[in-house]
Amino acid sequence: MSAEHDGDRLTPDAAPAWLKGLVDNVRDIPDAYTRRVPPEVRAAFEVASTAATVTGTRRDAAVLVLFSGPRDAPAGTLPDDADLLVTVRASTLRNHAGQAAFPGGASDPEDTGPVFTALREAREETGIDTDRLHPLAVLERMFIPPSNFHVVPVLAYSADPGPVGVVSPGETAIVARVPVRAFVNPENRLMVYRKQKSRRYAGPAFLLNQMLVWGFTGQVISALLDVAGWAKPWNTDDVRELDSAMALVDATSSYGEGQR
Repeated sequence: MSAEHDGDRLTPDAAPAWLKGLVDNVRDIPDAYTRRVPPEVRAAFEVASTAATVTGTRRDAAVLVLFSGPRDAPAGTLPDDADLLVTVRASTLRNHAGQAAFPGGASDPEDTGPVFTALREAREETGIDTDRLHPLAVLERMFIPPSNFHVVPVLAYSADPGPVGVVSPGETAIVARVPVRAFVNPENRLMVYRKQKSRRYAGPAFLLNQMLVWGFTGQVISALLDVAGWAKPWNTDDVRELDSAMALVDATSSYGEGQR
C-alpha cells in the first residue's frame, strides 16, 4: 500500500465539481439509507449490532465506493461516462455468496483505518492501482446482519482508475465499472425482499442484466443517488421476492468480468 494512503487521509478537494454535492452532504446519507427501513427493522438491527459488540462477535470492515469520470464536468450534472465500481461475490463464499457488492472486506490487525482497509481490499479483489484513487469522505459505520460486519463505506474518486478485473475467482465472480446512469434509470429499479419467517422487509435494488444489486449495497447506492440529487422517480410498488428477481438476471450482459 502506498504511503500516500496510510491511515485515514482524505482529500475531499480532489472531488470534481459534479461530485461536490455528494461529498459536501455525506452527513445526509445515513438518513437517506434508513428512510425506507421500517422502524421495527431498524430496532432489530440496533439490538443485533449492540449484541455483536457486547459478545465480541462484531467484525469491522470497510468498502470502497469508487466513482470514476471526467474532472471537468460542471456542478449539478451527471457525466454520461461516470461509473461506479461494483463486484459480484463468488457463489462459493460462506457469507453473502453471489451478491453484488462494493469491493472491500474485513479489517486486518495491521490496518491503520477504514481507508487503508478499503483500498487494500479493493486492490486485492480487483487489481486496481490505488495510487490513482482519491479518498474523499468516510461514511457513517453501518451494521450488516447476519455476518455481524460493521462496515465503513469510503467514498473515493478517480478520473481514470486504470484496468480492473477478477483477481481471485474463489472470492469474486465479476468486476465491473457500471455507468451511474444505469443505476439512475427508473426502468432498472425495483424493491426486493428475502423470505423471512417473521417479517418481509423490501429494500431498494437495481436489476442490471448480469447482476442484481440489492441488500446493503443497493441501499447505499439508493441513498447516494438521493443525496446527490441524481435519483429520478421510480416505481417503488414493483416489489419482488429475491429468487424471482434473481431469475431476471441476464447472463449475456455487456458487463463482463473486467473493465479496462
